[in-house]
This record gives sequence, C-alpha cells and structure tokens, in this order.
Amino acid sequence: MPKTIKDHLENTFEDLGEGNLKKFKIKLRDRKEEPRIRQATIEKVKDALDLADLMVNTFTLNGAGPVTLEILEVINCHELAAELRENIGDGLPVARPPLDVVDAKPVQGPKVDAVPQSYDPVLSDDWQRESQIIPCSQQFKIKILSENGQEIYEAKDRSARKRLALLINNRDFDEKAMTRRGAERDEENMEWLLNQLDYEVVKYSNLSGQEMKQAVKNFAVCQEHAYSDSTFVVIMSHGKRDAILGVHHTTDNPDTFPVDDIYVHLNSQNCPALLNKPKVILIQACRGGEHGRVWASDGEPDKSMEIEGDDFVHKEKDFISLMSCTPDTKSYRHVQNGTFYVQLIVDVFTKHAHEDHIEELFRKVIRRFDNADMIGSYRQMACKDRATLAKLFYLFPGL
Repeated sequence: MPKTIKDHLENTFEDLGEGNLKKFKIKLRDRKEEPRIRQATIEKVKDALDLADLMVNTFTLNGAGPVTLEILEVINCHELAAELRENIGDGLPVARPPLDVVDAKPVQGPKVDAVPQSYDPVLSDDWQRESQIIPCSQQFKIKILSENGQEIYEAKDRSARKRLALLINNRDFDEKAMTRRGAERDEENMEWLLNQLDYEVVKYSNLSGQEMKQAVKNFAVCQEHAYSDSTFVVIMSHGKRDAILGVHHTTDNPDTFPVDDIYVHLNSQNCPALLNKPKVILIQACRGGEHGRVWASDGEPDKSMEIEGDDFVHKEKDFISLMSCTPDTKSYRHVQNGTFYVQLIVDVFTKHAHEDHIEELFRKVIRRFDNADMIGSYRQMACKDRATLAKLFYLFPGL
C-alpha cells in the first residue's frame, strides 16, 4: 500500500530527534504567514503522529508538505528536507487558510477542513469545560418559587424524579468525505452536560434517517417520562433546511429524518407522559449552504392565517429548541474540538444554569455567537425555533 503525504510527514518528524523536533515546533509557532497556530495548540503535540495530524489539519493535505519543507530548511535539516521533497515533491501550492467544516451535504469544490485560531476563548483550542456545573442553591430556588412560582414549570424532587435525555450523534458516514471529525468531542461534552443536569442519557451513534425516526419514537414512549419533569433531545449530524441527514445519505440516494418528526413524536398526542413538561430540542446541523453574512431582509409581510380553536389540549406545546444556525445557512465545526454550538451551550449552561431559566440561557448562547470573532466575513448565528413554553423553565442543577 503506497504511503500518503501524511505518512511521509510522520516519518520525517520521527527522524528529527528530540532537539530538532523542539526547534521545528518553535519555528512553527513563530511563523507569520496565515494560517498561524497558537502556542497552546503546539504545546499539546507529544510525538510525530500528533505533529503530522496538526500540519495536515491546519494546512490541508496538499499544503502541509511545502510548509514542512520551509521549516526544515530554516532549522538546517537539509537532508531530511531533500528526502521529503523526493517523496512528495515541492511544487504543491500552499493552501489558503482552511476555513471550516460545515455540517451539510457535500458540494462540488475544494474541501475545507479546519478553522483559524483567532476566536473568542470559548471558540478556540484553549477552551476546556469546567470540572462541574455551578449548583443551584436551595435559597435561590425557594426565593424564585416564592416570588414567581405560578409562572415556573414544576421541578420534581430529585429523589422522586427520573429525567431522560436523547442524544444522537452521526459522525461516520458511508461517504468518507462526510466524516464529521471533532463530533466525538461534541458527544462527550454534551453527554457530560446532560449528566450534570441530572438526565440519564439514551445515546445512539451513526443512524440512518429511518433509525433516527425509530429512536425518537422509542424515546417518546419511555415509561420514565411519567416520573420526569422535562426532557432534552439532542441530534448532531449533517443537515439541510428542514431535515437531518442519515449516515447513508448521498446526492443520488437521500437518507434524511425530517426535523418536524421530532415534534410529532413528542407532542401531546403521541407522548402524553410529557404533557405540560418542557421539551428542549438541540440540533447541531447545517440548514443550507449559505454563509450567514446577510445583514437584513425586508420581505413582504405574511398574509394572516386562520386561527383554529382547540377544545382539548394544545397538540404542540411546551417545546423550545435552539438550532445551531439560521435557516439556509451553514454551521461550523472544528475538526479536533467539535462545534462552536456545543462549546457555547456547555459553557453557558455550566456557568449560568444555576440562576437563569432556559430562554435566558439560550439568549446568552446567541449573544456569545454575536460577540465571537468568526472567520472574517463568515458568520454563524444560533436561533430559537418553535418556542411554545408557557412558563419559565429553571433547571435548578444539583437540586
């Protein structure tokens, strides 16, 4: 089996020796041309394999070779440079800064595979989640319920409740180009957050559209919901405007799960155990192929819609969802650290869920997207969708 460019890079770095490897990393850190690599990222490099991964992830497969040759010459490793040049050539153009991985179906054109390291700290290699979520105090809970109890969803006593959350993460697709590198970090971080909020996580990986539908249906009929006071449904995959892509999806053979089906299976009719209980939907997936950089759109007002009465219960009620991006736009993912969306949710909930209700938590997440310095003119904005919460939903972590 012929060696890849990455294999040749790894062999070269193994032959550098400890002293020259240190010199290489210093010159890589000090390199002025874009894309640049943070010192914190370089410090995480432990061996030749780590360095080869970093070079390819930062400069792309074609761009990593020329940058490596450049640094080898600077640190006077001329024989290794000549050997590497013989193996991979030196006429490959240095790639433009790789911008993003987007959770959408593949399109024609070059694959973009990473992000520059110039973000708000939460959107960078430096971000690490806290060791635990800030717990809510009993005093705060008593105070907020005494002041506004009628406007707050019931929070069952921890000793008597059984909270469930559904987590679906599609990382590995039939088409290898669609692999969602970094998604394993999202899964780890999201499961940690849900556990911290006292939810038992029902977890699935790499499902087709039909399997996602069945997983949501099965989750909706779990008996534990009768003893719960709320639920979370988290789905992370590639996507398009109104659907989440299954792992068998191709351009010629669509494999999708309609977002609308989540609400259908968890509504009052199909999931009566969650009637009048908050249902939080978190979806990390693209909703189209546009970059979110159009500032405003003044369209013609919608025509009035007929209002229908309901003599029984509202079919869709007590939902709130936070989508990772606005309709028709892309959602960005770092190939090592996961999505900005999950990083921000985990960070905001960890620091503020002890004192804020869910809509305020979502507002803080959206605000962080608004403040983040993201890839020049490229933008991503999370958005609330289909919010039908009639009351305030406090998570009261730790209680």
